[in-house]
Parts: sequence; structure tokens; C-alpha cells
Amino acid sequence: MSAVSSRLPVFPWDKLEPYKKTALTHPDGIVDLSVGTPVDPVPALIQDALVAAADSPGYPTVWGTKELRDALTGWCERRLGAVDFAHENVLPVVGSKELVAWLPTQLGLGAGDRVAYPRLAYPTYEVGARLCGAEPVVYDDPAELDPAGLKLLWLNSPSNPTGKVLGKDELTRIVAWAREHGVLVFSDECYLELGWEADPVSVLHPDVCGGSYEGIVAVHSLSKRSNLAGYRAAFIAGDPAVLGELLLIRKHGGMMTAAPVQAATVAALGDDAHVAEQRARYAARRAALRAALEAHGFRIEHSEASLYLWATRDEPCWETVAYLADKGILVAPGDFYGEAGERFVRVAFTATDERVDAAVKRLG
Repeated sequence: MSAVSSRLPVFPWDKLEPYKKTALTHPDGIVDLSVGTPVDPVPALIQDALVAAADSPGYPTVWGTKELRDALTGWCERRLGAVDFAHENVLPVVGSKELVAWLPTQLGLGAGDRVAYPRLAYPTYEVGARLCGAEPVVYDDPAELDPAGLKLLWLNSPSNPTGKVLGKDELTRIVAWAREHGVLVFSDECYLELGWEADPVSVLHPDVCGGSYEGIVAVHSLSKRSNLAGYRAAFIAGDPAVLGELLLIRKHGGMMTAAPVQAATVAALGDDAHVAEQRARYAARRAALRAALEAHGFRIEHSEASLYLWATRDEPCWETVAYLADKGILVAPGDFYGEAGERFVRVAFTATDERVDAAVKRLG
């Protein structure tokens, strides 16, 4: 039973518990800016759709309802600029983390195969490689990788944790390189609708992919844009050959998005107003926290998109974590995302307005 778990790193968030206990002792309570979980209400129209579909006694399908597939293809064309999208180009998944963790296994990768991801990255990319016994490889520029044995290339723009955005020209270059070497590209674009100082572009945009989806798949989530982290609503879109194979595998595995969640997803993707409202909330929190951190002596790097500020005081990240915990503020240490983050912390602006105000005062 321990053979598989022994391949994995220590679950990083457990290391933060002592600092959370310190932050909890603050007289005015903790301001938790670590995990980045949504705290604002689920929009009413999405809740209504979920409730209306609550009487769903039968099994849902892995591919989803026709209404869901219509919503997914329509959104990809409207929002991402994809062209000539069909149902074969989309596949719902049970939250994006599940997809990231199990994708290499579902692709049939194993010993001798290599999975690459950014040097600073969401830890689950590495976990997915290790679960199937593949070799995890980090990169600064994927085109500098040795393509031998490289079966899966993860892109992440906007980046978690740094908020860095890959420009259209850079994405185009990377996709061309991957196709030249027969490397499958999965682009994690879960923060695409949260660009602040940049306008993120999808790999599905014709200017990037040339109108062909061969060898590329984009990953999208409703957790951040629609406050649906609790719904586990996400999907992948792109190469129909890749998605078709995954659909067959996921049918056998029973990886079905719950029927009420499918209905809620249709409602969420059909409404842009709630996304704009949530963006406005995050923009205000981001501005307040950034100003307070910079006035307090922090330097912010990248952070042009996503839900985080990538901040440093030019000291080891755990010293910064301890310093802020003494002020009742909990943040994520940068080394959770790779050794290159050892002098940074990731500050989420997903707390309530009241808690963000409290953090600003403590830093003032």
C-alpha cells in the first residue's frame, strides 16, 4: 500500500500548520492568504441551475449532456477565439486538479517517459508524473529541453504561483517546437480570465495553433472565475484524438461530473456578468494588498495575472512566512512551488474585503 505514496513528496501544506497556529493567536484573528480558495458567494443563477437539476437519480455521462458540450464549445469559440469547435473537441472533468494528477497515468505514461513543467509550478504536475512512475523534468524554456522520451509538456499561463503570462509569440514558438518533436502539450489556463496587466491568450487561439488542434489541449476551470471550487467543475479542450482516448478511459473509470454540476456549468458559462463582478472584487483586493506590501518593503515580481502576488523581502521564504504569521497573516512559502521560489512568498487575494482590510492595517 505504501509503494505508490512513497514516490510522492511530503504534502506541502502540512508544513504550514505551525505558522497557521501562530497566526490564529492574533487578537483580531487570522488573515489567511495562503491557499487561494474562493470566499465570495456562488452567483445566484448558478445556484438556481444546480437546484433545478437536483432531482437527478440516474447516472450522468462522462462526456456530459449535449447542453453542456454546446456550452463548452460555445465558450471556447467566444472567449478563447477557437474556430470550428465540435463536441469532439471538449471533455468535462471532475475539477482540474484530478485531471492534472491523473493525466500521465491515463495517457499510459510510465518508467522511461518524461513529463516537463515550469521550474516554478503548481506541485501537482510533479505528483502526476510520479504517480505513474514517469520522470518529472523542470524547465525555464521548454524549447531548450531534450525531446528524447519527453511525452508530455505542461504549460501554465497565467502562472500559479507567479502570475506570469506567456505572450502570443512565445506560445506560438513553443507549440511549433512541441509539434516538431512530437511532444503533447497540455496548457493549464485556469486563470486566463484573471489578467490584470496582461491579456492572457489560449493555445487554442488560431494565431497560436494555426487553426489546428493537433497535439494541444487546454485545461480550464470554473473554480476561480465563478467561485465554483466546491462544485469541481472543469473541462479540457483541443485535440479530438487525445480527448477521444481520454473519454474512453474515463468511461471505464467512472469519472463523471455530477448531473447538477453539469447544469450549473452550463449556466455559468452562459453568463459573463458575474465574471466581471468577481473580477472587480479581486481587482480591488489586489490593489490594496499590493500597495500595502510594497509600502512595507516587499518587492512584487510578475503577478500580471492570476489570484496571487509573488512577493519577496529578499530573505528565505520561511522567514517571511514566520514574520507575517506573527502579524496574523498566513501566506504560502515560495518553495512549495520549486526551489527557485525559496526567497518568495505567494500572497492570495481571495480573502473577504474585511480580512484584506485587516491585513492592510497590520502592514501599515
